[in-house]
Amino acid sequence: MRILYGVQGTGNGHLSRARVMAKSLRKYGVNVDFFFSGRSAADFFDMQCFGQYQVEGGLTFATRNGRVSMARTAWENSVPSLLKDIHSLDLSPYDLVLNDFEPVSAWAAKRQGITSIGVSHQAALKYDVPKVGSNWFNETLLSYFAPVDIALGCHWHHFGFPILPPFVEVNPVESINPHQILVYLPFEDPDKITQLLSPFKDYCFHVYHGAQPKIPYPNHIKWSGFSREGFKQKLSTCGGVIGSAGFELASEALALGKKLLVKPLHGQFEQLSNVAALELLGAAETMAFLDCESLRRWLKSAAPQAIHYPQVGDALVKWLLAGDWHSGDKLCRQLWNEVDLPQSWRKKNP
Repeated sequence: MRILYGVQGTGNGHLSRARVMAKSLRKYGVNVDFFFSGRSAADFFDMQCFGQYQVEGGLTFATRNGRVSMARTAWENSVPSLLKDIHSLDLSPYDLVLNDFEPVSAWAAKRQGITSIGVSHQAALKYDVPKVGSNWFNETLLSYFAPVDIALGCHWHHFGFPILPPFVEVNPVESINPHQILVYLPFEDPDKITQLLSPFKDYCFHVYHGAQPKIPYPNHIKWSGFSREGFKQKLSTCGGVIGSAGFELASEALALGKKLLVKPLHGQFEQLSNVAALELLGAAETMAFLDCESLRRWLKSAAPQAIHYPQVGDALVKWLLAGDWHSGDKLCRQLWNEVDLPQSWRKKNP
């Protein structure tokens, strides 16, 4: 079997899931090529596990000051370019397209009659899981942004639906410094992050961001660009995580038993819905804006119970190779039977 794996490159969550899958696909000897879109080729990093991959423009969402900017999104995306990419992607060498909310390979598969299987967090939002901001536009986006023949969603809880657990690969926790806090707020202004963290001098904040603040920052704030290995090491030893409401980082924090404070990207349906799910589960504190009082309360809170999610990547690859692709419900049940959910989560349905 030869697979093309299309991955949405906006943000790092889809890439984290693809890294887990790349390891499992390699483990079982699957012949796979990776295709990315959603950011320029120069902006990808730590991509060695994907071998000789391909990058095209695709579609992405533009942000400004912690909010999706629809005007900039419309300006920065080119429909003619997207159509050109779809028509020029030749899928004749492939038996299957695996897709993580990536539009070019999804639409090319539909056009060329190649079976496509979607594996994404977005696919879970097609069920009646906790959601905020659900409307005609967002439901249409979920259905037509990257359409596939078979869709498997993943979420922190199954909520009574055939949904996979998260794809999580984290460094084992060998030691914890409760006064070290990892900060990943990629959509927020660096100066505003600095202003948020500066008063809390009893803590050391390790901030990962694509830009440097313009104002001076104190010694208890450590600022660096994104490095996957450095990030994972800090994640394993920190006392808590302050992040946007993306899916993968929250999944890693839950798997490690890290307390979590999230600030969603406003105007982004997925992140607002993630906040709703985290609040329902009692799995994180949330803040609508960068709020010192919310941070002060959260810093004093206790760490939660770690949730040991199974090796979803390995199970999914074995399921793909078996070829019974309409048995996704069985796969989901099998994997959730391996998860010992916290007692307070067990009857949490929306």
